[in-house]
Amino acid sequence: MRVVSGIQPTGNLHLGNYLGAIRNWVRMQDENDGDKLYFLADLHAITVYNKPEDLANNTREMAAALIASGIDPDRSILFNQARVPAHAELAWLLFCTARIGWLNRMTQFKDKAGKNREGVSVGLFAYPVLQAADVLLYQATHVPVGEDQKQHLELARDIAQKFNTDFEAEVFTLPEPIIPPAAARIMSLRDGSAKMSKSDPSDLSRINLTDDADTIMQKVKKAKTDPEPLPGDKAGLEGRPEAQNLVGIYAALADESVDAILARFGGQGFGAFKPALGELLIETLRPITNRFNALRQDTATLDSILIRGAERASQLATPTLAQTYAALGLQK
Repeated sequence: MRVVSGIQPTGNLHLGNYLGAIRNWVRMQDENDGDKLYFLADLHAITVYNKPEDLANNTREMAAALIASGIDPDRSILFNQARVPAHAELAWLLFCTARIGWLNRMTQFKDKAGKNREGVSVGLFAYPVLQAADVLLYQATHVPVGEDQKQHLELARDIAQKFNTDFEAEVFTLPEPIIPPAAARIMSLRDGSAKMSKSDPSDLSRINLTDDADTIMQKVKKAKTDPEPLPGDKAGLEGRPEAQNLVGIYAALADESVDAILARFGGQGFGAFKPALGELLIETLRPITNRFNALRQDTATLDSILIRGAERASQLATPTLAQTYAALGLQK
């Protein structure tokens, strides 16, 4: 088993990043045999404009967050994409196998481009092919994906299958998805129908990994809710997105089912539930936040870890890239 997954190095790391991706990576590192490759997708980040100094800092900060959360660079391979040129190299080779019709069906591009389709970068349109290269390069057997990324993994499988068929060579492994728990989809504290995001102009919409205990509690207490008490079971949360989100966050942090949480708090109002949720958040995030704040200042150590990870990743990538060139009849 070989697991490969990436995360964009964005600033303002928040609870959604932790419960939606990072914690699952830590658990896969601990629970499953085989190689684990976790990369910071800085090549994906440049599909939109970033200030160079911000991108460099955000990449280190994401590395610090992963390590603080439990990713062990000795047991997993942690690196940033740009330090392994084979990602970009394989992506170009796969651009020539992928089809425009396939990319036109990618719903994420439509969402990200909005009404400005003609004004966005070619990279934003074509980045699912780079995503395919990210996993096919390492012969990944499994890729953790959320609901919004399942379509991209299917594209990676289509590209791999077409390449193998066209060139009559079993170059690429077809990766299987690992679907994270549904409870890990964390929504905004101000709008239960929108994902928690760093791009939301209101800092009250998210719990940041840098927030102190008082700030976390204040944000939870100010989180949008409805006037009804909590129901006794999950079915009673239908049509109540904010209540569903807060209960889901508690369940994810406590590693319990939503029904188990509601059995404990059912019939109570948010005046009782919110302080309990705030305390749980504070206790869970305190050691992560403390280590994160210390690590993010040590840029030399972070760079050393990413360089070492890139060297290990490059060793795994080299055979696949060589096989791809050979299958295409290219000389390198």
